[in-house]
Amino acid sequence: MPSLTRKMTKTGIRLPAAATIAAAASLTLALSGCTKLETTAPSSVRTAAGTQARAGFGTVDCRKAKCIALTFDAGPSEHSARLLDILKEKQVPATFFLLGKRHIDTYPELVKRMADEGHEVASHTWTHKILTDAEPDEIRAELERPNKEIERLTGQRPTLMRPPQGRTDDTVHDICRELGLSEVLWSVTAKDYKTNDSDLITKRVLDQSSRDGIILLHDIYDGTVPAVPGIIDGLKSRGYVFVTVPQLLAPGKAEPGKVYR
Repeated sequence: MPSLTRKMTKTGIRLPAAATIAAAASLTLALSGCTKLETTAPSSVRTAAGTQARAGFGTVDCRKAKCIALTFDAGPSEHSARLLDILKEKQVPATFFLLGKRHIDTYPELVKRMADEGHEVASHTWTHKILTDAEPDEIRAELERPNKEIERLTGQRPTLMRPPQGRTDDTVHDICRELGLSEVLWSVTAKDYKTNDSDLITKRVLDQSSRDGIILLHDIYDGTVPAVPGIIDGLKSRGYVFVTVPQLLAPGKAEPGKVYR
């Protein structure tokens, strides 16, 4: 993935939340730059922990199991309760990168439920501001506010964040390090912001998935949650075990200020 720089042009155009996220996501894979964004693979984190270290997350050891992580951005939304029902029925943990404005503050009960049901609750900023366009104080505010709200609702302060559009740079890394946050990107995308065809979303995920994959989905779009049962069943039939992002890295741990994919 090319590097993501701070030299972005501000348009001044305000889009509705869903449109903003769709535009953000559609640009992510098309970005280009002249320097390299360094990312760390889950297998490298596990290896660095050493062969004698215990995984420490239940019975799943991703050094032996064929693990994959299901992640959802930009919720909670009106679709999230149904998603949580599906995950509970299928006994699948997920990692949720939550937005603050119009999401955490609108569906606080769903944030609590995510944590109560064993999912990893993480940050996707407060307003989906592109962090590489922001000044350091703005970046800090975008990251601190959801952290405080999530901690207030769940009792646990997030240790993971996903930058909007996947755009990050050294300034973002430094502030994340200061705030105790690690950045998590993805290796599988269904581009569910471009279609409500649940069968197509399912196919795209199944076609791209491999061991240690981090799947990016959005539970704000109409076609995504209906695709989840087929994604889970299809990957389970291929021998995959679903884990949260911290489980995927165990017995290693994500380091604040570093980027994982």
